[in-house]
Amino acid sequence: MIGLGVSMTTGLLPFSAAFSAFSSEIPWLIALAFFLARGFIKTGLGNRIAYKIVSLFGKSTLGLTYSLVFSEALLAPAIPSLAARAGGIFLPLAKALCVACGSDPANGTEKKMGAYVMTTVFQTSTISSGMFITAMAANPLSVNLAASITGITISWAQWAIGALVPGIICLVATPLILYVLYPPEVKDSPDAPVKAQEELAKLGPMSVDEKIMAAALSLTVGLWIFGSKFGVGSVAAALNGLAILLVSGVITWKECLAEGPAWDTLVWFAALIAMAGYLNTYGLIPAFSKGVVGVVSGLGLAWQPAFVIVTLVYFYSHYLFASGAAHIGAMYSAFLSVLIACGAPPLVSALTLGILSNVMGCTTHYGIGSAPPFFGAGYVPLATWWKIGFGMSIFYIATFLGVGFPWWKILGYW
Repeated sequence: MIGLGVSMTTGLLPFSAAFSAFSSEIPWLIALAFFLARGFIKTGLGNRIAYKIVSLFGKSTLGLTYSLVFSEALLAPAIPSLAARAGGIFLPLAKALCVACGSDPANGTEKKMGAYVMTTVFQTSTISSGMFITAMAANPLSVNLAASITGITISWAQWAIGALVPGIICLVATPLILYVLYPPEVKDSPDAPVKAQEELAKLGPMSVDEKIMAAALSLTVGLWIFGSKFGVGSVAAALNGLAILLVSGVITWKECLAEGPAWDTLVWFAALIAMAGYLNTYGLIPAFSKGVVGVVSGLGLAWQPAFVIVTLVYFYSHYLFASGAAHIGAMYSAFLSVLIACGAPPLVSALTLGILSNVMGCTTHYGIGSAPPFFGAGYVPLATWWKIGFGMSIFYIATFLGVGFPWWKILGYW
């Protein structure tokens, strides 16, 4: 608000320019996704899905971990707050299951299985948040900044399909890699399915509200994926899902008004998008890009090695940030401009930086919304957390660049 006020008072931006991004689809899409997530959590459907999967596949520690990983990934496109998914659903669920299996840091038994489970679920949460525009609140900011620089608007389906293959490889491989590098002392978890069944019994049969929520969510996600073929945009799809929930009484408008993060995201992103767009218009971003390109060009590199260097700098500078949104706001536009100026494909450059803006949260215990709650559970020492984060980051980057580029070539993204 101060930034917009100063911009308008000094004459840098007229009202129409300062508030131009409030008519952008993406901030509204993420706000609507927050409202849908409120119904998802309120009805208990998220917990039911997670417990059901654990009851089916949680007999071993590895199976339990996979059930948590893919449950979280399944819910990711429906819950745009990674902190809410981690803190509201999966941290309590994972901790309850670990304690039920005799792994509790309060008793000095964190290494029995909890340390492995917590580390793995946290690591993969950074992957799932990068697989969908609606899986992390800051992803729409990347989309808008990319559109202002390249003129290309990345659709929900483009992002999801583009991230699908490298993302699934990371989700499948990460539990196996950590099973070797940071193994649990106990390989079996027979108590986990029992605990999950007990929780399902407490929930009882699916309520009418849960069924309505499931139908509304299925319609919304279906339209996000296929709606463009019928001329239905992402915001229209979300509004249809929200309308079903409001009319049926699954959630109320008062609850939507009380959803602070949704309105905070809408106002903050819209203001930031407008100001960031005019940094580009007024020449600051192009000037920065020109300077960096001059340095990179002096190295005599083709765009491919330059792409790797710029991406690595962008990724590992996240050690200096405690927020993915802050990192995107500060650096995404400039680094995207540099990649394009070096000759890299615009869509691939925008998508890569957008996805890795989530994945880079794997490195520290403060870098992304799911990190503080999982680290705060007390299962993993700080030094171990950082070592694993750095090691896994190398694997993630190699996968998204090594597998992503051929996949994006097949899709026609470059």
